Amino acid sequence: MTFTVNSTTFINTNRGVSTTAFNAFGENSYLEVLSLPNAVGETSGYTTGGFYLSTPNIIDKFPFATDGNASDVGDLTVARYGAAGQSSTVSGYTSGGVAGPLNTIDKFPFASGGNATDVGDLTVARNYVTGQSSTVSGYSSGGSSVTNTIDKFPFATDGNASDIGDLSVARSGPAGQSSTVSGYTSGGPSSNVIDKFPFATDGNASDVGDLTQARFHVAGQSSTVSGYASGGGNAPITNIIDKFPFASDANATDVGDLTQARQGPAGQSSTVSGYTSGGGPPYSNVIDKFPFASDGNATDVGDLTVTKQFSSGQQD
Repeated sequence: MTFTVNSTTFINTNRGVSTTAFNAFGENSYLEVLSLPNAVGETSGYTTGGFYLSTPNIIDKFPFATDGNASDVGDLTVARYGAAGQSSTVSGYTSGGVAGPLNTIDKFPFASGGNATDVGDLTVARNYVTGQSSTVSGYSSGGSSVTNTIDKFPFATDGNASDIGDLSVARSGPAGQSSTVSGYTSGGPSSNVIDKFPFATDGNASDVGDLTQARFHVAGQSSTVSGYASGGGNAPITNIIDKFPFASDANATDVGDLTQARQGPAGQSSTVSGYTSGGGPPYSNVIDKFPFASDGNATDVGDLTVTKQFSSGQQD
């Protein structure tokens, strides 16, 4: 994260814990800087897998610094849709999904374009699952057949996931959000529940609020202070962008609209903007972008390489 004090620029590359900038205002002064959760990226967004007329294994990548189209930078080990996305500081992960359903955890590098490798398994094969990311672990929560399982797998070493807790409500197609200390699972079929579970200790989730309307196949985004849920729907499909706070447990508020109503988009997050990519029907390759600093509508800023729905999102 880049910030400026008295014409001096500081860059905080630490994630998950607060850091202190020394001598920002004087010899004995300190400035506390908010760190970035892994669910917030600084350079690029990724949209992996998906479904339309076929089931692609494509890993798409698009830039955060400038608005533009995505490029195909690699392939998943198995073509799939309805998978969860997670992000470490160096790798993206795609877990679960439909071609089975699957329990496969794929991992692909951020530093260079390249194909994914199979690095482990979820405890339960499932699709329409959502993902969260701490500084050290990836999480996969919910999914079909409708489950309340919260799985956790390590970033430092390749390995299988372990079941570390339960959601308050079993559900498929929810959105995932992450603060520096907690994971959130929001929405689902006929559900507006926002669940929260801790990263520091393994345990069950608790119901801490509601989305503005019940809906599933919704995209999740995360700023440093708020979670967002965009699109999705039961009937009708919606273009709503919901926002809820991380600092206190509370209901979401409607803060803007996507450029088009859509179900099954992927969500990505930069330090300043949320992104919603793909979705349908009508099936779309549109990459939407909305601001974190102020509430407002999204704008169309680029296209994925292919039209697809039910993709997963990552960021670096």
